[in-house]
Amino acid sequence: MEAQEPAAWGDELVFHTFSMVAVDPATGESGATVTTRVPCVGNGVPWVRAGVGAVATQASTRTAYGDELLDMLERGMSPQQALEQATASDEQAERRQVGVIALDGSSAQHTGTGPGAWAGHRAGTNYATQGNVLVGPEVLAAVAASFEASEGSGRHLADRLIDALAAGQAVGGDRRVGRLQSAAVVVADPREGRSRRADGLTVNINVCEHTTPVAELRRIYATISGTLGFRTLEQYSGNDVWQVKLILHALGFYRSDTETLERGRGSQFYDDEIVSAVDAFRAELGLSTSSSGTPRGLVDTATIEAMWTALEAAGKAVELRETIRALTAVRR
Repeated sequence: MEAQEPAAWGDELVFHTFSMVAVDPATGESGATVTTRVPCVGNGVPWVRAGVGAVATQASTRTAYGDELLDMLERGMSPQQALEQATASDEQAERRQVGVIALDGSSAQHTGTGPGAWAGHRAGTNYATQGNVLVGPEVLAAVAASFEASEGSGRHLADRLIDALAAGQAVGGDRRVGRLQSAAVVVADPREGRSRRADGLTVNINVCEHTTPVAELRRIYATISGTLGFRTLEQYSGNDVWQVKLILHALGFYRSDTETLERGRGSQFYDDEIVSAVDAFRAELGLSTSSSGTPRGLVDTATIEAMWTALEAAGKAVELRETIRALTAVRR
């Protein structure tokens, strides 16, 4: 982790923050999520192990607690037994804040006297949430309420964790202002075939620095999961579509058997016919196509430049520019 640490980190790792560790007994998933006003919180606070549980170690952060507590759980100790044993030999225990949860939903938490106010923790069915240097207890109350409301919903654990984190952020979260911020969510799934990794991690999103890290966490998760709503779906229609049709017709890729294109009903729709024409043009020019992973019908800057280069070579650029100039005149 050292190579990824911000230069400002000293010998002692401190994450004043709020977090949640949770499990989903129905799927066997375990996860942790966290946000703070310090960069790269995902590098130190959340620890997850497939089929075992999750740990959040924060405030004056002892990262070794992550593996130590998960090892104890894996050996059959309860979260309470594991946490008591770990903190008993820690001379700095009063400066720590830790949350640990096992796959059966049992949990244990420790908030020493050292973490800044407001500091505290609370737990419920299949979760434990803890925080320090917060605006008040309402932060953890909001985190807990959000997670409890989604219990039994069938939603992915990562999805529920991010929502819970956002709920805490919405009521104030970390009370500090004017600082770098970060957030992370980590989930592991022990079921065969659910992860591409040997350690079972399925979700591992670390927003190391962002002005709105929890919102960015949501955006990244929604995008990579393909959740409906992460983008606007539409069939494009407009002058630009008609221009593409005119250009590719002039180059012989679109309705080459028609001498003149007539503008009428549907002429401005980006339909499958023009998508195929665009792909044929890109293939002819050696540009990437759907066979190499490029979206079908991609018309980007490189495509447009290639179209005009081809029109120039064919001696048709001047005529098309005149036609398009008339089409694009602003009349409002």
